Amino acid sequence: MILVRGLGGGTGLTGTIYERGEEPPSFKGAPDEAAPYVWICDAFYEVDSGGSTQQVNGQEIQIAFESPMPRGFDTKDTALEAAKEHVHTQFARIGVEDVSIEVMEDVEMQEPSSF
Repeated sequence: MILVRGLGGGTGLTGTIYERGEEPPSFKGAPDEAAPYVWICDAFYEVDSGGSTQQVNGQEIQIAFESPMPRGFDTKDTALEAAKEHVHTQFARIGVEDVSIEVMEDVEMQEPSSF
């Protein structure tokens, strides 16, 4: 599993690239499970009212979330480039241009701890 995290405007966004052999979440619209790399991440945009309140660049804004649109890719490089572009696009949609991207490879899913 590869995590792609963007940080900017005092907030962050992280999406996941599932690699061959890992099981991405399955739901309506999920890509063919035979795709070697599957990218899944939230998508959002600023709204005038409603939505969720988020602190961005020291100001409160309202954002609305779209359903995640998972995408399948044949190569790791293509998946990484698409993931980075997606993260930059989400920040641009809320007026944040200065974004740092961090890629964390070989991340293992942690099982929830039981009490």
